[in-house]
Amino acid sequence: MRRSRIRLPQVSSASIRPAANRKNRNNMKIGVVGIGDLTSGKTNLFDNRIDTLGKILASPKQVYIQLEIICDNEKIKEAEGIICLESAKLDLIINDLEFVETRLDRCGDGLEKTLLIRFKEQLDKEGLLSGLVLSDEEKAIVSGYPLLTYKPVFFATQKDLEDRQRLLMSAYSSFGYISFFTSNEKEVRGWSLKKGSNAWDAAGCIHTDIQKGFIRAEVVSYQDIINDAGLSQARHNNHIRLENKDYIVCDGDYILFRFNR
Repeated sequence: MRRSRIRLPQVSSASIRPAANRKNRNNMKIGVVGIGDLTSGKTNLFDNRIDTLGKILASPKQVYIQLEIICDNEKIKEAEGIICLESAKLDLIINDLEFVETRLDRCGDGLEKTLLIRFKEQLDKEGLLSGLVLSDEEKAIVSGYPLLTYKPVFFATQKDLEDRQRLLMSAYSSFGYISFFTSNEKEVRGWSLKKGSNAWDAAGCIHTDIQKGFIRAEVVSYQDIINDAGLSQARHNNHIRLENKDYIVCDGDYILFRFNR
């Protein structure tokens, strides 16, 4: 594979630390490579559904999911997903390949070495590490690696760059996250959740006390709220259902949690 000089971070094996166990939070870090229109800092993930719910439910405040954009080369390894142009793909691959080769020279025989050899073969073919299927044991090994292509990568097109909010929403979805909604007399709020997570996980997004005391979740889809013009009619039409903690949350679910205080 042809190599070129890049400016992405190089991290020695001595600096490896276990990755944060991020399953559910109301914010996420997104790394950006080679896109000058996106600058470092926090920004809202604007979701028109939250605005619509705010009007229907008469909530005075709308709270969006928050993103932290990371462009700093030394901090990009903290990102949970990466946005870049297709032309920057080789930079990501070379960054990871150099780390893998350095690590291979220092590790002994065993599962880690076997895994690193697989990584090198994938990168030599200019493939992303996220395309490999790993066992739970292998995932535990790689959890401390500062590898960029092991993270989900969204390759932005020129059309994506024309609309910043559409770009962020497309990347957010491609990284495997969905949004669910809650409200009270003060606000309607969007929450970030990994796709495939259940109602118990969603409760933990809001507060650990809600998760610990979880009883049931009242769930109604965003579309049913719109069609019914509110929660009262949705309840009358039997569109609000009771779900247990194993219910897999869908994108756009509106949830009211019942829990022991």
